[in-house]
Amino acid sequence: MATTTAPASGPAVETTQGGHLIGYARVSTTAQSLDLQLATLTEYGIHPGLMFSDKLSGKNVQRPGLSAALEACKAGDTLVVAKLDRLGRNLADMVRIVTELTERGVGFLALDRPEIDTTSAHGRFVFSIFGALAEFEREQILERTAAGRAAADAAGKKGGRAKRMESPAIRAKVLEAHKLRDDHGLNAQQIARQLGVSVATAYRYLDTSSKPQSR
Repeated sequence: MATTTAPASGPAVETTQGGHLIGYARVSTTAQSLDLQLATLTEYGIHPGLMFSDKLSGKNVQRPGLSAALEACKAGDTLVVAKLDRLGRNLADMVRIVTELTERGVGFLALDRPEIDTTSAHGRFVFSIFGALAEFEREQILERTAAGRAAADAAGKKGGRAKRMESPAIRAKVLEAHKLRDDHGLNAQQIARQLGVSVATAYRYLDTSSKPQSR
């Protein structure tokens, strides 16, 4: 379940940029309470009509409250959360959201991490470190994935490919690919055109671990 507050009458606190403070709160299960987060946002000075929230259950990936909060943010506004981990599901998600806000001229502030305030130079610097960490995390995942695939290839276990490589038609193409490279000096792109396959497939044919013994 997700909830969003409707704008209420009364003055709203303005930011130093002349915009408004927009509050967002989230809990991960319907059994949890939003009260503490909402109270923290209220105490900070956010108008009740400018608070948005989500109550999510199970594997629900939709966050209509967050979507509404982001839509409500205009240039000069600042999106405020009581706790940093309430904004995104992981570091990369948080960096993506804050980066998009920054590009729109919207600030971001986490009340439990006051050093993360993108309306200040220091806060932007701190957030840039978070961005670098998210990029590092992404690269590490890609490297581990590539290493796992390489290990699977070496063991002949990649999604049934080993069996496909054993079929007579594929064996013939693999042998032909090696012959074109070893005897005629063709590269993968030329071999791909010659055999009528993709360049990626040509590279697989040329992988020494995939080369079958002629019979």
